[in-house]
Amino acid sequence: MAEKSVQKRANMSQSIKVESSGAGGDPLVFTVQVEDAGGRSRHRVTLTDGTYKKLTGGRYTQEQCVEAAFRFLLERESRNEILPSFDLNVIHLYFPDFEEALPRYLVQG
Repeated sequence: MAEKSVQKRANMSQSIKVESSGAGGDPLVFTVQVEDAGGRSRHRVTLTDGTYKKLTGGRYTQEQCVEAAFRFLLERESRNEILPSFDLNVIHLYFPDFEEALPRYLVQG
């Protein structure tokens, strides 16, 4: 499978680049790079098919789901405060409003 990439602006000073490992399987593995005027951070993110379907209903790509999750996170913490490696399913443990808020970030994408 070819490597997929999604790049969007989190805000005027940050960019988010999401790359799939291309390996398929469950969970899917993504590398997310967040860049701003102060530098760059890299994150390894996993996303199970069950979490993906629960969060998006299959209406968006997995890359769009991860990118929207990062836009959500970056409105709440700096790129350096985001864990270097995590499963998307843990975000709601830190931010209980994540699952309710995510659809707004998906639509904005």
